[in-house]
Amino acid sequence: MQTCVAVIGGGLAGLYAGWLLHAADIDFRVIEARERLGGRILTTNESHILSDDGFDLGPSWFWPQMQPELAELVRELELDTFAQHNDGDVLFERMSRETPWRYQATQQEPQSMRLVGGTTALVTAVARDLPSANILQATRVQQMTLTATGITLTIARADGSEESLAAEQVIAAAPPRLLAQIGFSPLLDAATVQRWRETPTWMAPHAKFFALYDRPFWRETGLSGTAQSFVGPLGEIHDATTASGKAALFGFPSVGADTRASLGETAFSHACLEQLARLFGAEALRPRATLLKDWAADPLTATADDRSAGGHPQPSTEPWVTGVWQERLSLGGSEASATEPGYMAGAVNAARRAVEAVVQRLKK
Repeated sequence: MQTCVAVIGGGLAGLYAGWLLHAADIDFRVIEARERLGGRILTTNESHILSDDGFDLGPSWFWPQMQPELAELVRELELDTFAQHNDGDVLFERMSRETPWRYQATQQEPQSMRLVGGTTALVTAVARDLPSANILQATRVQQMTLTATGITLTIARADGSEESLAAEQVIAAAPPRLLAQIGFSPLLDAATVQRWRETPTWMAPHAKFFALYDRPFWRETGLSGTAQSFVGPLGEIHDATTASGKAALFGFPSVGADTRASLGETAFSHACLEQLARLFGAEALRPRATLLKDWAADPLTATADDRSAGGHPQPSTEPWVTGVWQERLSLGGSEASATEPGYMAGAVNAARRAVEAVVQRLKK
């Protein structure tokens, strides 16, 4: 099998890279290890089934004023947006023996925005413009070998079969720590490998817990659904009600991945509901359903190095690939963004920059 550009990763960055290559009439293949597209963008219904009107288990917000490149893509794809619900008072839980503090929230600037249908709407809109034959799902890249004319990728299908894909250029649109697990021949230089392994993967140490309800009852008492807590197990809580009115609260756990794993999903979810009841009243104990997505337990997102919180990836203009690979391999995942690493806006920025570099090389 042969292509001009191979793109590793079918998340937003990889799909957007394919979208730009397709618009430039450059042959490409997107290789995605999962059976679904989107990567860390994941929107499901209450049964954990992919949905076009569900709850964002990965990123949910974007900020048009601060992220104009992503905002322009949203406009170009004609996607509808709505503001994150912030009307009402905010709760603050300082100590377990104290009643939560309640205070009037200030106007949030800039306003956090969400996509109607969830962030998967962005993935779906980009992917629908791409030829389905150019997207290889449930396919992993195991090895990359540098040749005189490009790179040969050894890819493994879900059934265990292997084949080769020859490409003139490769855009790696996946977290650097995952890319470091691929075999390279010749080997990458030690400095590049070290940098990749030391770059935190955004969301990888974290989880999101959702409690779904028949109505947003907290709004009836003048609460916004926003809460901060030093008690836990959720450290930060927000209203997650969808644009269509499906009511929910969600929170980011303040306890680490190992603690979540030792508790188990049932016990951890129960502890989260007890906290929501402390904050929002007994009605919070009676959700229609709960959702928990622990990204640290997702082997296609997190490595062993990601189980402890490693901070946010830092923007950098230093080259991500050096040595003999630098004219054939480009990093185009969100962590490689020079402006918004880790965010959806970073995925768009990094993918565009990688495609621009590839186009310039192909012209030579």
